[in-house]
Amino acid sequence: MKNRRSFIKKGTAALALAGISGISKTAGAGEVKISSALLHHVFFWLKEPDNQAHRQQFENALEKLLKVETITVSHIGIPAATEERGVVDNSYTYSYLVMFDTLEDQLVYQTHPLHLKFIEENSDLWEKVVVYDSVDI
Repeated sequence: MKNRRSFIKKGTAALALAGISGISKTAGAGEVKISSALLHHVFFWLKEPDNQAHRQQFENALEKLLKVETITVSHIGIPAATEERGVVDNSYTYSYLVMFDTLEDQLVYQTHPLHLKFIEENSDLWEKVVVYDSVDI
């Protein structure tokens, strides 16, 4: 629940101002985009998903990673117990979603000491990682 509350608390204001799809305002004859959020969604498959010590280590590490100052919205999750459908992939162990205001903010995150430390200290726990980055249309 902490992550959900954190997401709602941090996200509501940011989403209201920036919006997932961005906000634009009319300026003269054309539109000027004032927000272009970048979503960074990472899915992790742990080598030993039933190992509670590994799960606790990984969850703690994800929480520490959220301290990177360029992150504006965040969510850490596990697969939902939704109905089975051919288009749903719930084989992952953890979902990690963060939002940045700009591509530059995401680049800061990629080279941030906390991100590098996260990879160094936890990469032995996962067998697969898939990243989806998206920007506003």
